[in-house]
Amino acid sequence: MKKIGNGHATGKIILIGEHSVVYGKKAIAFPFAGVGIHTLVQANPTVHIQSKYFNGTLDEMKQVTSMHNLVSLIEVLKKDLELPNFCLNIKSTIPAERGMGSSAAVAVSIVRAIFDWQNLALDNKTLLKYVDYSEQIAHDNPSGIDAAATSGTQPILFEKGQPFEAFPLNVDAYLLVADTGIKGQTRQAVKDVATLVNQKGQSVQAIIDQLGDLTLEAKAAIIHNQAKKLGQIMTASHHLLQKLTVSNQTLDEAVEIALDNHALGAKLTGGGRGGCLIVLAKDLQNAKQIQEKLISYGMKRTWLQGLGVFKNV
Repeated sequence: MKKIGNGHATGKIILIGEHSVVYGKKAIAFPFAGVGIHTLVQANPTVHIQSKYFNGTLDEMKQVTSMHNLVSLIEVLKKDLELPNFCLNIKSTIPAERGMGSSAAVAVSIVRAIFDWQNLALDNKTLLKYVDYSEQIAHDNPSGIDAAATSGTQPILFEKGQPFEAFPLNVDAYLLVADTGIKGQTRQAVKDVATLVNQKGQSVQAIIDQLGDLTLEAKAAIIHNQAKKLGQIMTASHHLLQKLTVSNQTLDEAVEIALDNHALGAKLTGGGRGGCLIVLAKDLQNAKQIQEKLISYGMKRTWLQGLGVFKNV
């Protein structure tokens, strides 16, 4: 057993395919290293958790409904690994309720930290078993994409009921993520799209089909390092999501600001009606220029991640 164990997880971004994935189409998500969670664990007289959302003992944590997934995860790890009492110090830069995978990421970081503390080998299957256990409690019936993306290093093509397909992230550009400061309204947006499908049938299904086609085009653009094409696909996707009524004025205006400042492409990400937008920029200078404009417009937080050859710059 080490004196201190360390565990880390990244955030997650849906690149393309939100909402159409509900109707059997493919979507792409990938790890977003601009935000993340780092957990430290060490021996302690009682099981204690320190974080910006909660600070107290495990017994006290049981009284917080929103923490039940983490309580259960900690308890099952303690039992399975026959652990002594410990303190978890969880530090996160992933905003909650922004579609960036915060609940899965904290589970990933906790599992990794505890296995590291105990000097135990941790394969991906075991990691995802524990994270999926936590996510089932947090989200009832999660797709598993958050767990896979926050613990992985590559983009993931996913489809409901099918195995995930990882593929190389090979596009030379920068990704800018901007937080509107408005909580996303995924549940209501999904319901509203379902209503549109029922009311307008074929015309709305045609939009969903186009979004599915764009997802496959985006995968090809990433694999073949076609940043300009990927940007065009992202913007086209946003316009289709507008037709599905899942955008809002703030997101639309922010997308236009990005495009007016020479972004390769821009779109909402996640459920919509708030949350975040993503912008593809050709280089760091362009990304920072767009970042400044969006901050001036009123974005609450922004993050940058280099892609392709820029990942390690």
